[in-house]
Amino acid sequence: MPGRPGPLAGPPGSGRPLPPPPRRAAESPSSRSTPSRGDGRPDRSTSTRNDPTSDRSTPPRTGSTADRSTPPRTSATGARSTAPRTSSTDDSGDVARSPRTGAASRPSDRSRGTGTTARSGAGTTGTTGTTGSTRTGDPTRRPAVPRARSRRSRTRTGVGWWQTPDPKRATATATGLTPATEPPAPQGPLELLRRRLGGSAHRRPLTPAQRTARRRRRVKWGVLGGLAALLVLPLLALGIGWLAFSVPTADDAVNNQVATISFADGTDLTRLVPEQGNRTKVTVDQIPVHVREAVLSAEDRSFYSNPGFDFTGILRAVWNQLQGGVGGGSTITQQYVKNALVGDQVSLWRKYKELIVSLKVNQEKSKDEILTDYLNTIYFGRGAYGIQSASQAYFGKDVGQLTVAEGALLAGVIQSPSRWDPAIDPNKAVQRWDFVMDGMVGQGWLAPGDRAAATFPATQQRKATPGSGSFSDSRGHVVNAVKAELDSLGITDQEMAQDGLRITTTIDPEQQRRAVEAARETLDGQPDNLRSAVVAIDPRTGGVSAYYGGENGVGLDYARVSKQPGSTFKPFVVLAALSHDPPIGLGTVFDGSEQSGLRNADGADCPRCDIKQAMTISNNVIFTKLAAKVGPANVAAAARAAGITSPLDNPDARLALGNKEVTPLELASAYATIADGGVWHAPHFISRVVTADDRVLYEAPESQGERRFSEQVARNTVEAMLGVVPNDGLGIGRPVAGKTGTVQSRFEGENNDAWFSGFTPDLATAVWIGTDMNSPIRTASGTPVEGRTLPGEMWQTFMKQAIEEEPQQDGFGSYRPIGEPASDLPPNETPSATPTPSAPPSATSEVPPPPPTPVTPTTEPPPGSGALPDRDDTLFPGEEGPATTAPGSPPTAQRQDCSITPCG
Repeated sequence: MPGRPGPLAGPPGSGRPLPPPPRRAAESPSSRSTPSRGDGRPDRSTSTRNDPTSDRSTPPRTGSTADRSTPPRTSATGARSTAPRTSSTDDSGDVARSPRTGAASRPSDRSRGTGTTARSGAGTTGTTGTTGSTRTGDPTRRPAVPRARSRRSRTRTGVGWWQTPDPKRATATATGLTPATEPPAPQGPLELLRRRLGGSAHRRPLTPAQRTARRRRRVKWGVLGGLAALLVLPLLALGIGWLAFSVPTADDAVNNQVATISFADGTDLTRLVPEQGNRTKVTVDQIPVHVREAVLSAEDRSFYSNPGFDFTGILRAVWNQLQGGVGGGSTITQQYVKNALVGDQVSLWRKYKELIVSLKVNQEKSKDEILTDYLNTIYFGRGAYGIQSASQAYFGKDVGQLTVAEGALLAGVIQSPSRWDPAIDPNKAVQRWDFVMDGMVGQGWLAPGDRAAATFPATQQRKATPGSGSFSDSRGHVVNAVKAELDSLGITDQEMAQDGLRITTTIDPEQQRRAVEAARETLDGQPDNLRSAVVAIDPRTGGVSAYYGGENGVGLDYARVSKQPGSTFKPFVVLAALSHDPPIGLGTVFDGSEQSGLRNADGADCPRCDIKQAMTISNNVIFTKLAAKVGPANVAAAARAAGITSPLDNPDARLALGNKEVTPLELASAYATIADGGVWHAPHFISRVVTADDRVLYEAPESQGERRFSEQVARNTVEAMLGVVPNDGLGIGRPVAGKTGTVQSRFEGENNDAWFSGFTPDLATAVWIGTDMNSPIRTASGTPVEGRTLPGEMWQTFMKQAIEEEPQQDGFGSYRPIGEPASDLPPNETPSATPTPSAPPSATSEVPPPPPTPVTPTTEPPPGSGALPDRDDTLFPGEEGPATTAPGSPPTAQRQDCSITPCG
């Protein structure tokens, strides 16, 4: 092509021409000179890469963004070499450009004075510049000044002087091989954090051995740090507490505050203001040794040997706190400190203060001084603070005159006066007294012979003390019931007296007034020996809305006294029958005629009755047979599921007639379970407890209850009970389910206990009438009291007023029969001749369908067979049984079982 030079000749003997040089733009002669910056380096801004007068060209840089060719080198003789540049180093130490990056390492011997870089090779004598070439011996041209290079490449590709050389890159440079491009490392949050904190981005990855060693170091230092914390932190906490907490005095323990018990609407029921003057200090010499030993037996048997605290008790308290429980055990020193300074707050902070102050007290006072201060400050119940006041309140004598048995009784009530006071619960008081006396024998403080000869001491009558919050009327039983529940929640009488508690109960003031008035109105003009109890419970919550345990608020609480319930136990037989496999429906017919050893009350005979008819007239024969058929154990299980908590050990078929003792509170709770469709709610008096500093100690949970029976089983049981109230003339204007109960005395024609219990969907109420002596009960006209008379009248009076403000409801809901449905015929009218159990009409019934085998009276077990117990001669009228309960004896003492005799 014209104007374009031809190819240059190749090396001698090669026979190949060299490729033509790249085209260059025309330059002026003045551009050939390369001015210097003054430091021996050329100025890039004015230097020229190409010489238009020379046929040689300086190859462009490699690694730039342009596509540049790499011309061969030129030897000293002017012949061009076709060998490409490599990254090897020649003998002079000059490093050529790297074909991978296009950058060049700084030569170790660069001449700054001449601006040239010497390149030596085999057979070469010329000098090659960076921007041009100068023939050797050419006097007309100055040697080209090599273009100065920046200390950093435009593209950061090499290893800087401030970086650690990469062994992989060094190997690639030495071998001339281009390593494969590695993918970028993932930029996770930890990597970014490490870089922000100053970590090097070029840190070498750790080898597995290094990682293992690092992990071991971390584990080792972690273990050492944990051990150091276990040793240092407790010592530090001990030191801080030792300096911060002071030792209390005995007078600090009686820092009383007003406690308030209120009704459900917030109005005050009572205020508890223990008086400071009700405490008399005594010295250790005035307290007999056996009284001190009794207290140690009850509260802290290692008192004289322990350091003032129980380490295992503290650990137990911590564990209970972590699990949401309370308690943990305390020594006498800890109890004294808790009462005097720390308070009874259930928390780990209180335990910490208690531990520190107990250690200080143990260091600064002798054991006798600690025990004396403890006995002068502890609360014994009955408004008595200190052992001297307690001795006067319980026995009317000074502490120095107490016997071993009397001292053991006082020691036993320390832990819970509201639970172990003999006037409140004689049985529990005796159990606690036995525990203390046996402990004294075990510690060698009492001879076994003296223990065997000791008897439970008699105490003075409990009196209402001013400011104690106790009432001599019916309100006293409510207060005691609240205190007993507080104790079960872990809140002691001591805390109630000193922490200014505000206790909100579930008692409705109007319902309470109506219950008291109904009891007084019914018993007005009746014999003075009659006693009564009324308990009303909300079936939806289990809260006790009314509670009447008798007129003597400091005497026995008859709502908690165990008595035989009579026929009020028959609904539990129905529950068991409906839950039986196959279920026994309300329409199942039995022969209810009297049989030898098994009788009915007057007017309760029924030759052929179904279960509902038998319930309405309270036929004893049919329910005894039914209990034997489903199994007495199943009847007991049904009663327990409904809410009966009293022991029902060794049940037999006569359990259907109520031959086991229960309390009115239990019976009301069990009937409330049926009223709420088979859902049980724990009966309770307290809804909320708050201290003076607004700490919430307790709040009743909003529980949905616990389902004990299916709704259909409960509704069928209600259906069986719906005819009782109309039949006995005790209607209240709304659908109501109920049952009478009468327990006959050992004397012919007499009764000992009478009950009536019934419910609407909104309220379940149980009423009991009896005597202290378990003696016959008669009305003012001389007729025996039955369940439908005085108890029924009392129940009717209360319920009429109690539900008058409640909205009208559609009864108990729809009735879907299980098994054979009940007959609509009145009592004593014969149902169909051949009744058979049948499957429930609904396909979604909760019980399995029964087989088609008919149940006829001929298949029922006859009296005296294996299904029924043998005849108990002491259970029949006119025959003597066990002696009646003596005055002052525990109310749950075993009494004559006369439930098989006529019951109403």
